[in-house]
Amino acid sequence: MSAAASSVPRRSLGDRLWSTAMVVLIAFFVVNVFGVITSVTVSSFATRWYSAAWAEFQLDEVLLVTMEIVLIVVALSIVIGVPAAYALARRDFPGKKAVLLLFLLPLLVPSITYGIPLATVLYQARLAGTMNGVIVANLVPTVPFVVLVMTPYIEQIDPRLEAAARVFGAGTFRVFRHVLVPLLAPGILAAALLVLVRTIAMFELTFLTAGPDSQTLVVVLYYSVFAAGVRATQSVDAMAVTYMVTTLIWVLIALRFVNPTQLVTRVKVGGT
Repeated sequence: MSAAASSVPRRSLGDRLWSTAMVVLIAFFVVNVFGVITSVTVSSFATRWYSAAWAEFQLDEVLLVTMEIVLIVVALSIVIGVPAAYALARRDFPGKKAVLLLFLLPLLVPSITYGIPLATVLYQARLAGTMNGVIVANLVPTVPFVVLVMTPYIEQIDPRLEAAARVFGAGTFRVFRHVLVPLLAPGILAAALLVLVRTIAMFELTFLTAGPDSQTLVVVLYYSVFAAGVRATQSVDAMAVTYMVTTLIWVLIALRFVNPTQLVTRVKVGGT
């Protein structure tokens, strides 16, 4: 036992200090976040403030607009992103790396940097201020996100499965519907849920392109805090809790079906 114990390397003082500092920093961060959430929740803890916020900010209409925008963005992102990911995964062509870089730029660059020029273009096209403009703006980062998620799935599906289906007379549509879609179902579900959560929380692009009738919950929450006029703090806190709970529910649903760290692993299991 003593020999085994002596063979275990002892951590240096610097390593122990560094580990302790990281634990303290993480604990400090968690306590602060929990304190902010608790403060807002306690401030809104009265039924009348939720009913007041619901009536004042017309949350029924806001939630309906939010879900319409989110569901359309999710559907269009999947319809556009999955074929694009398939083309990038299966085809080699000149400039492929440049195309991949273009797809990654909206994810790497802060959205406000391209959001202002994008909003200018949409205003010139008379799309900004409408629901269509908000949907187009949100598609700019979500389609590349779907491509980024789906490409590893497609790359690990054996192309011989598609070739075998074509040998038996299946066309491109039937191959995609009967062969690829069942194998890609976990990836499509993962991409859809993650895009849904991302779109609900997307503030900058929605704020720059939304009009009075196309504001999502996060934009209405911003206006309720910073717009002119006097509002009860508890009423704003009630709407903040509503937004937080709505987002949290979808995050929990996403985590129930999707483990982002195991996306590639699930494809391997499904493809073997």
